[in-house]
Amino acid sequence: MKTDLFNYDLPPELIAQHPARQRDMARMMVLHRDSGQIEHKTITDIVDYLHAPDVLVLNNTKVIPARVFGHKAASGGKVELLLLEETVAEPNRCGRVLPGDDCESNFALPSGSTHYTHSENWKVLIKTSRRPKVGDGLVLCSGKAKATMLYDGEQGEAVLKIESDRPLMEILDEEGVPPLPPYIARKDQTREQIEADKERYQTVYASEPGAAAAPTAGLHFTPELLQTLEAKGIKQSELTLHVGLGTFRPVSADIITDHEMHHERYVVSEHAAQTINTAKEAGGRVIAVGSTSVRTLESISPIRATGGSTNIFIYPPYDFKNVDAILTNFHLPKSTLLMMMSAFATREKMLRAYEVAVQEKYRFFSYGDCMFIL
Repeated sequence: MKTDLFNYDLPPELIAQHPARQRDMARMMVLHRDSGQIEHKTITDIVDYLHAPDVLVLNNTKVIPARVFGHKAASGGKVELLLLEETVAEPNRCGRVLPGDDCESNFALPSGSTHYTHSENWKVLIKTSRRPKVGDGLVLCSGKAKATMLYDGEQGEAVLKIESDRPLMEILDEEGVPPLPPYIARKDQTREQIEADKERYQTVYASEPGAAAAPTAGLHFTPELLQTLEAKGIKQSELTLHVGLGTFRPVSADIITDHEMHHERYVVSEHAAQTINTAKEAGGRVIAVGSTSVRTLESISPIRATGGSTNIFIYPPYDFKNVDAILTNFHLPKSTLLMMMSAFATREKMLRAYEVAVQEKYRFFSYGDCMFIL
């Protein structure tokens, strides 16, 4: 199947640059898979479409403020990093290029501190005028952390050893910037805007740090809406899938089966699996909130407590094993996420729904409106 079959025309002014004034003010298109009928609602109307013993499956991953700034220790040249995931550096590669078995760096932070109680290895993307070499040092986060280049990898990725005298997450909360997707283009952001994004580019139920991007379908829920659903007998099950940068990578292959899917880490707890299975046994539907919940649920069958890494690529035709309905945002043309939704609702119905969404001026992508497919 050709990638071009999943293309559509989108006026750039429909790409949401900011979230709705309130989370629960998002518009919601409802697409009925059997008939192709389309309804225009708001997210709070989802209450009318769910009934006990349905279960809502939420991804509780937490976006870290993964964009950090600093400079090269030697030259002072500016550096911007995007932290992708904590990782384990390959000792043999590290040992070949850096002095010492433990790959210690040989420079101190501006504070003069030489004792670092916290050390982590991170896979990162580096943006700078001249790329650092293996062994080079970086000063990060206003001098609150330092890093040493351990390994220079493919597709612009690298592995850094990041050291500090307190937990890195504390420093990121102070100095980091939310990793907004590239189609949200803003100039000269104020600190106030950055703090607003830290709140709004995060679900209200986020609890497990590790994502480089938000599970955006969940951004529309408020505590009040979740309570309303719970009062109606709709159970909620939380799993974790740490969304990676690969979610924004376009499909460059002409044939979709030639596309190499990215890996993402997931965890399903015993309680989460039991809640889902109990609902299914009682005749309830499994309502996946977002493509990340879909990826996790479709990576494991039967539903059980487990964890691991998935690179599942869902495209038409595909027989869904565990998902009965999906709440999702509107996705980029020719993206793996649009292919996933096309597998669920058929390509023809999905592209027709997107055509209507453009006509009705829905807001697209991460900070945009949503679609409920049932």
